[in-house]
Amino acid sequence: MRQQWVHLLFLHWAWDAAAVQDTLPAGLTVDTFEGRAWIGLVPFFMRRVRPAGFPAVPGVSNFLELNVRTYVHDAAGRPGVWFYSLDCNQWLAVKVARGLFHLPYEHAVMSADISVATGEVDYAAGRCGQAEESRFLYRATGPGRAAEPGSLEFFLVERYTLFAHAARRQRLYAGRVAHEPYRVAGAEVPVWDDGMMRLAGFDAAGRPPDHRCTAAAVDVEVFPLRRVG
Repeated sequence: MRQQWVHLLFLHWAWDAAAVQDTLPAGLTVDTFEGRAWIGLVPFFMRRVRPAGFPAVPGVSNFLELNVRTYVHDAAGRPGVWFYSLDCNQWLAVKVARGLFHLPYEHAVMSADISVATGEVDYAAGRCGQAEESRFLYRATGPGRAAEPGSLEFFLVERYTLFAHAARRQRLYAGRVAHEPYRVAGAEVPVWDDGMMRLAGFDAAGRPPDHRCTAAAVDVEVFPLRRVG
């Protein structure tokens, strides 16, 4: 699948590694940075989503997504991302991602506006069937730059494998994600919400994010899953 990711916000909270490990399927081990696991909350725009070799489809290929994630490696030591939830406002994407990629997509009511004057993004999401709505106001605070290898920022954003688990068959899969390295920048986030984290079982109790950044648009290709466990 080919797509473009736009207006990304990365909010991260440090978390107890043992508590995160308890949530993972067999075959995955939580990754830590200086002894701490990290839970991420990432709202962004999906653009031009389509199978390789096909054009984007108006009304289908553009939508919003907000995911809750942590960082892991498999038995082979391959680092990647484990998703607890991926909310989006395109029901077809939910069906396809659940069926083909075994990912925990949820249908949500979502909206986003971008200020022409300031570049600030006003982003809202509410999962269907849940009363709570999350809102984010954010904008980049400087020019984009590559994350420094060995830094926390690099640990959090430079991940090129996603893991998925087919619960009924008890199978673990990995999919390669290809894109140019992110161009990250600081983030001003006057409004944020951790409601989607609570739905995933992680209650930050109103604690502000320990790390925040934005990333510029990237063109992405997600390759078919391969069984790894």
